[in-house]
Amino acid sequence: MAQRSTPVKKAWRSLSWLGVIVVALVGFNVAGVIWQGSGWTPKLALDLEGGTQIILAPQLESGQEVTSEQLDQAVSIIRQRIDAAGVSESEINTQGAQNIVVSIPGTPDQETLDRIESSAKLEFRPVLEASAATPATVEGSEEPSASPDAGESDEPAESAPAATPSVSPTDASDLNWITPELRETYTNFDCAKLDDAATNVAPADQPLVTCDDTRSIKYILGPVEVSGERISDATHSLVSNSQGVSTGQWGVNIVFDDKGTQQFADVTTRLYSLTGVQNQFAIVLDGAVISAPTTNAVITNGKPQISGNFTQDTAKTLADQLKFGALPIGFEVQSIENISATLGQSQLWSGLIAGVIGLVLVVVYSLFQYRALGLVTVASLGVAAVIVYLVINLLSWREGYRLSLAGVAGLIVAIGIIADSFIVYFERIRDELRDGRMLGSAVEAGWKRAIRTILASDTVNFLAAAVLFVLAIGNVRGFALTLGITTLIDLLVVMLFTHPLMQLLSKTKFFGDGHPWSGLSPQALGAVYRGRAQFREPTGVSAAKRAASSREAAKRQTIAERKAAEQSAPSRGKDS
Repeated sequence: MAQRSTPVKKAWRSLSWLGVIVVALVGFNVAGVIWQGSGWTPKLALDLEGGTQIILAPQLESGQEVTSEQLDQAVSIIRQRIDAAGVSESEINTQGAQNIVVSIPGTPDQETLDRIESSAKLEFRPVLEASAATPATVEGSEEPSASPDAGESDEPAESAPAATPSVSPTDASDLNWITPELRETYTNFDCAKLDDAATNVAPADQPLVTCDDTRSIKYILGPVEVSGERISDATHSLVSNSQGVSTGQWGVNIVFDDKGTQQFADVTTRLYSLTGVQNQFAIVLDGAVISAPTTNAVITNGKPQISGNFTQDTAKTLADQLKFGALPIGFEVQSIENISATLGQSQLWSGLIAGVIGLVLVVVYSLFQYRALGLVTVASLGVAAVIVYLVINLLSWREGYRLSLAGVAGLIVAIGIIADSFIVYFERIRDELRDGRMLGSAVEAGWKRAIRTILASDTVNFLAAAVLFVLAIGNVRGFALTLGITTLIDLLVVMLFTHPLMQLLSKTKFFGDGHPWSGLSPQALGAVYRGRAQFREPTGVSAAKRAASSREAAKRQTIAERKAAEQSAPSRGKDS
């Protein structure tokens, strides 16, 4: 027969789980310090540490002007990309109705710079012709003319792609798109100079001469048939073969919207019947071909997969860029410079000092109000502080979180939220003692009543923090994040530490016998409730204290108890 679980056993079980959680958090942080060089202090945000300022200038075609709507859209997309990279507390603004200024805490890595700089303009174009970008094919003078008319044109290569085909093409795969002028451009195209060719601003309704991202193959591509605007979602994962076995290579999974799904199905249906390079469908990102797979099946579900020379980081970067949309226009980095902290260490120390003062006041109040019971509050706050610090440091390492002054303010506010849960619990226990319960049963009964109130209060706080985190931007999100984290930790501590500790303390003589300095003395709490509207006066106290206790007990009567007391008073008088 299984033994019944006692409150003491439950208490030790809860404390053991808390110990496991703390040890796990310490272990994760130690692993970060040893193998990743994360450090034991959270990273600081832009306002406390400074960082890097990047100015982006728009790349425009001749005569084109950037609009305020394009800038606002670009700011929103760049902010989403940076947040997806785990870089918090960044600032993205416009400058002079022309440029975009991105301020990032610390020194950004190359992946973050790619997220910011890349316009992520994705296009799907059919392949018309492809060849290796060897030195012989790069220099047109060393290669025989591919067309009798190729050498007769005196116009510069840059203007050739705009020529109109002599025979109107019937679709994007029609070879009539390749005019003599376009072939000359293709012959003389140097893949080493792809970045200077402005292929990312090429017209969507015209063919394109470009190279792949490794600069080893050059292409003639037909007009755009599916644009990146038709992408509704994008994720990254390992690529699997037809048998479902992982190839060990990373790819990007795309999900088109309804219109894009239909467009992609129509294109793959046509390409599936073609042969040679015309069977290929080039995926063009910012003017460069990142993949040109053959069409081995008609894709009707709108869920293709991009494979190429991806690492896990580059696949995630591209997926995030495609998920949040392409920038409405291309940008190039105009300048990168370091910037100093807007507030600095003095403001950080001021915030920390304010937190210490608030913590000291809470401790003093707890000791004054609850005597030795206040030490439970102090211990609980200490445990909560350790867990919060470990969690914040872990988020700083794993998710790129940075602590700003607003985040520090969220931690300071959390001191009151955590202390409030303890006060609710202690007052419930004291109410049960006033009702005549022994301390052990008072702890259990008080917990059942207190946990409902604590859950309701913390739920409201967490929902407020969650809504603020979703809707706000910048430093306000840092405040919401720390407030939400500490609210969850408050529940963890009160359930796995404060309540179990009270279960153990209730079995000690000091608290169990109601020592005057314990904070749980029945005599000090007023008259002891014995039944309906009946109170037993404490012994060994003066008449003044007995009168005060009676008044205190009378105040705590419910309306029904007062009526019962009034009705019983005449009957007791008649019996006497």
